[in-house]
Amino acid sequence: MKKGWEVKKLGDVCDILDSQRKPITKRDRTSGKYPYYGATGIVDYVDGFIFDEPLVLVGEDGAKWAAGENTAFHVEGKCWVNNHAHVLRPHRKAVFDSWLVNYLNYSDLTEFVSGLTVPKLNQGSLREILIPIPPLPEQQRIVGVLDEALASLAIAQANTEKNRQNARALFDSHLQSVFTQRGDEVALSELATEVTDGDHSPPPKAMSGVPFITISDIVKRTREIDFRNTFIVPDDYFRRLKPSKKPQIGDVLYTVTGATLGIPVLVKEQRDFCFQRHIGLIRPNPETDSAWLTYALLSPQVFRQATLRSTGTAQKTVSLSVLRSLKISKMGLEQQRRIGRELGEVEAETQRLEGIYQRKLDALAALKKSLLQQAFSGQL
Repeated sequence: MKKGWEVKKLGDVCDILDSQRKPITKRDRTSGKYPYYGATGIVDYVDGFIFDEPLVLVGEDGAKWAAGENTAFHVEGKCWVNNHAHVLRPHRKAVFDSWLVNYLNYSDLTEFVSGLTVPKLNQGSLREILIPIPPLPEQQRIVGVLDEALASLAIAQANTEKNRQNARALFDSHLQSVFTQRGDEVALSELATEVTDGDHSPPPKAMSGVPFITISDIVKRTREIDFRNTFIVPDDYFRRLKPSKKPQIGDVLYTVTGATLGIPVLVKEQRDFCFQRHIGLIRPNPETDSAWLTYALLSPQVFRQATLRSTGTAQKTVSLSVLRSLKISKMGLEQQRRIGRELGEVEAETQRLEGIYQRKLDALAALKKSLLQQAFSGQL
């Protein structure tokens, strides 16, 4: 700790005004001009207010508290706060609002959070958080440097993220244009020798044997299988499976359930593994190119069919009958191969650009972390 700095508990440098909070159910709210704050920011606008001063809010529940999660934020003027955010009035002869917000957002507060089902940063734990307190002129100087630097970093991050999204959007646009309806359509079942799903029985687990793939093992962004954390089934279980339940090179897997519904994965290497019933398997016939079929299933036209025809309330599911009947524009094998190659090249370039922008985002995040670490250790 730098000479002249102190360390104090948050409860000793802030008034906590939680007793003044008042939640209003959505049914009972009357729309108005005053912001209604919750754990992470504005959730509505109402016709009344209970606070009218500069304050600092910190998520109590329904927030995230790891370093960089921005669980603390400023509010100012007339507003209403529900009971999901703590309300802090800093002792401004000891600590500036911006110093407190920046420090809380820089810090990993998860050690102060309790509860498994509903994680919560309760008021007692909040009061115990230790805050480094430099003299006010030093706080003001550091906050000034941080405000300028963090604003520049935020602009750089926003621009880089936009570039990353634009690269992906170009590929998505090209993909859509390729599969815009051209003449006749055929059902997916006419392009395959097998359209099935994984074993419906709970598989036995083993210490060694064959990987068993679930939806969580499929990486949505890259459409690849991550074999690192799969559980293992015995070899004899795998041997008893039908050939259609054992993926081979050229097969296309397809997620049929939940938030990750509609991800096609081309099997590119021969290795033994099996998969759960929430994943479909399409085995192309000799007149169907596997790469082309993968992109067809990825296209907005086919994805829209799958989502519109999925069933279920809590968890949407594409049934095997729906999967088999998905309509795809009919193309000759040579045209399929050409389109598969072209889309592969476009996607590879897209992934290269996305990788460049992601590395830049990672570098900006590391720079921000380093800057904040220097600020709160007295090195800035």
